[in-house]
Amino acid sequence: MAINLDAALINLAINIIINVIVLAPVFWISGRLLAGKDHAKFTDALWIVVLGTIIGSVFGYFFSGIIASIIMLIIWLALVKHFFDCGWLKALVISIVAVLIFMAIAFLLGLIGVVIVALWF
Repeated sequence: MAINLDAALINLAINIIINVIVLAPVFWISGRLLAGKDHAKFTDALWIVVLGTIIGSVFGYFFSGIIASIIMLIIWLALVKHFFDCGWLKALVISIVAVLIFMAIAFLLGLIGVVIVALWF
């Protein structure tokens, strides 16, 4: 099985850039709320997102299925645990709150988009 390394690296770079823009602020806000500002720095959130994206891309290339998804969840939680200096349960809560914050931001941006389109036309 041949792999186009150029396309894979470009795809990985694009994924890293988009995930840093979208996920890093969400993880940072969630970490600041729950782990405190001493433990949750923005650079820590950047490292969580970059390493999670790289490890997830490499791991996802070789494995798939529910077991692989559970292992990736554990890897993301381990990254949050390590960089935000917290326990496993707090890492899980930080991740859940990050998902909720992301959903709220996505909803608000969608609502703003609907209002703009409704007013435009």
